[in-house]
Amino acid sequence: MNAHDTAHPNQFALLGQRRFAPFFWTQFLGAGNDNLFKFAFTVMVTYQLESRWLTPELAGLVIGALFILPFLLFSATSGQLADKYDKAAIMRLVKWLEIAIMALAGWGFVHGDVVVLLACVFGMGLHSTLFGPVKFAYLPQHLDERELTGGNGMVEMGTFVAILLGSVAGGLLIALPEVGATAAAIACLGVAILGRLVAQAIPSSPSTDPDLAINWNPFSETWRNLKLAHGNVVVFRSLLGISWMWFFGAVFLAQFPSFAKDVLHGDEHVASLLLVVFSVGIGIGSLLCEVLSRRHVEIGLVPFGAIGMSVFSIDLWASAGALPLHAPFGVGAFVAAAPHWHVMADLFLLSLFAGLYSVPMYALIQMRSESSHRARIIAANNILNALFLIASSVGVGLLLKAHFTIPQVFLAVGLLNAVVAGYIFFLVPEYFLRFVAFIATRLVYRFRVRGDAHIPVQGPAILVCNHVSFVDPVLLMAASPRPIRFIMDHQIFRTPVLGWFFRLAGAIPIAPQRVDPGVYAQAFESARRVLDAGDLLCIFPEGAITRDGALGEFKGGVMKLLETNPVPVIPLALQNLWGSFFSRAGGAAMTRPFRRGLFSRVGLVAGDAVEPQAVTPASLRARVQGLLAS
Repeated sequence: MNAHDTAHPNQFALLGQRRFAPFFWTQFLGAGNDNLFKFAFTVMVTYQLESRWLTPELAGLVIGALFILPFLLFSATSGQLADKYDKAAIMRLVKWLEIAIMALAGWGFVHGDVVVLLACVFGMGLHSTLFGPVKFAYLPQHLDERELTGGNGMVEMGTFVAILLGSVAGGLLIALPEVGATAAAIACLGVAILGRLVAQAIPSSPSTDPDLAINWNPFSETWRNLKLAHGNVVVFRSLLGISWMWFFGAVFLAQFPSFAKDVLHGDEHVASLLLVVFSVGIGIGSLLCEVLSRRHVEIGLVPFGAIGMSVFSIDLWASAGALPLHAPFGVGAFVAAAPHWHVMADLFLLSLFAGLYSVPMYALIQMRSESSHRARIIAANNILNALFLIASSVGVGLLLKAHFTIPQVFLAVGLLNAVVAGYIFFLVPEYFLRFVAFIATRLVYRFRVRGDAHIPVQGPAILVCNHVSFVDPVLLMAASPRPIRFIMDHQIFRTPVLGWFFRLAGAIPIAPQRVDPGVYAQAFESARRVLDAGDLLCIFPEGAITRDGALGEFKGGVMKLLETNPVPVIPLALQNLWGSFFSRAGGAAMTRPFRRGLFSRVGLVAGDAVEPQAVTPASLRARVQGLLAS
């Protein structure tokens, strides 16, 4: 536990705070009402109404398409509105719209009017389209970097629980004899009214771009939004990564009824059980993100999540293909059969890893997007999500038409997930680098960080740290909420694996001036560009790794940079690393027992920032020495 954590209670404590709780319950009720209405309507069309033009086989497809259509048409406009106006005011207006839509839907339920209900499906899609950019742009205005992962985890967990509860409630209410339609109508309207009442308590979220001129043309603005998102490579490729997660999840959600009936030989209640398992897995994975990330935006979880998604999708194909044929199961008989637990475990774990995959990506987008157009970036994400959902439906349809079985579809999407995720991580090496740092600080070392709140979450700064081992930069990556560029001895780049890794990390090679004046000068020029760009730069002022882990004499690199870039300097100290795995002592001891082996306890201490005018080599060395002794 970091000392700074006392100022930031865990994610569940946010439910007791006005800046988060009213917003959370507003979005929870909205997501629940969407699915209460849609599922009740689907069941009504399937079992209770006879329509010559909307058959039960087409109902799910038509309802899904109508709900997604507003995301394509109006996401760009909704992003502009969320950037231009107070987000709390927009959320209240959206809740008024929901009440009007649900009042009309109530009339449609009672009179069995399919056309009216389809119009309301489109209306609720519009409601969600307007709410989406506001929802994700609201969080960074009210949560700091250490709370952002937990807040997003709570929202994602709440969304999937609301989807589950809304779907179950819709199915149960509409099935009530004689009064089902009336009960569903009352419930939809009641939840909408409750959502509006809760939204009244959402605190003000001032406009981030009040002078924005709204472009009401959805087509030109959609293209403009996508170009705006593409301007930040890491953010745009993260948007693609999130959209891929929705593609992946849609494959499983859409196939649950057929999978339960044709593969697992279960009834409709077994299909509902699969939805419960999937939703619980997503929720738990989302909540685990804060714990595993040590309360930072830890994108190292994304490759970890992608690996789990592929592994358990492929294992689901294997476990489902080995099931014996039986007569149709009810839930009791299904749960009593041991092979079915393997299937449910695979489904639970793949959804849990999907939660680990998606939450850090959302948090990264919120943190790295400019506040003035953050909502428009989220709107671009919604557009991409809708396109990927359509592609998912078309792709699965083609596979089924090509006589793929449902388990084979799961195998195909699991393999494709490995390819897509690998491609994204190749394009954005930061994900892979953070994954290595995540593994090193959880599986190789027991890593404790103190004072990491002193590492700034924005703006340029120079980090200075003692140099103990080749793994020092990896540990510093794990402790920082932002990417760090390192200045490192040029000789390490000649080492095959380490050289490739540090080049991937964008490390800057430096050589002594007497050895290679060109490399020396280029290193400082590159370092200045890093600081000019507002990024973090880390220097090991001693140069090479010290022989015994103690501090050597600090050299003048920091002072040279401060002459042209007077930025804050943050002293850092790595503790207990000498003689452990990957340190020079450990490397020399490969043929004898390590002084401290795997899982050895190491630490990092960050000190208060030092203003540039107060920095001298002697004072800096003294500060790091003091941190080492603390």
